[in-house]
Amino acid sequence: MSTQQLVETNREKAEIYTDPTLCKIKSKELLEKINLPRGLLPLDEITEVGYNESTGFVWLKQKKSKTHKFPLIDRLVSYDTDITAFVEDRRMKKLTGVKSREFLIWVTISEISIQDPNSGKITFGTPTGISRSFPVNAFAEEEEKK
Repeated sequence: MSTQQLVETNREKAEIYTDPTLCKIKSKELLEKINLPRGLLPLDEITEVGYNESTGFVWLKQKKSKTHKFPLIDRLVSYDTDITAFVEDRRMKKLTGVKSREFLIWVTISEISIQDPNSGKITFGTPTGISRSFPVNAFAEEEEKK
């Protein structure tokens, strides 16, 4: 099923926000609600945020794709104009629209989770089953790091 079809299927019972200021706030609130770091999706110019609580489906749309560097782990992450995922406590699965730069190639990220909150680690998985863990605090919002 395409990204657009998933959005349309889950749109009926979803909370949908289209005000750019409210979209930024709601995207951070959603991350907080599912116990993931608020700086995980450092998106700009968000035009729509949707969340269907009954299915756990989330989508975010931004005007243009964005590349962000997480300095504590020295990693570049690319965020497409459309990002979708199914969310639950401490986990985003079937994630689309997010890639990480590993050496010289861009790798698709399909899952993000915190298996053990006491470990201080967040794990990023690829569709091929390869995963990598980093400190959770590397994804805190800029204000939280200071």
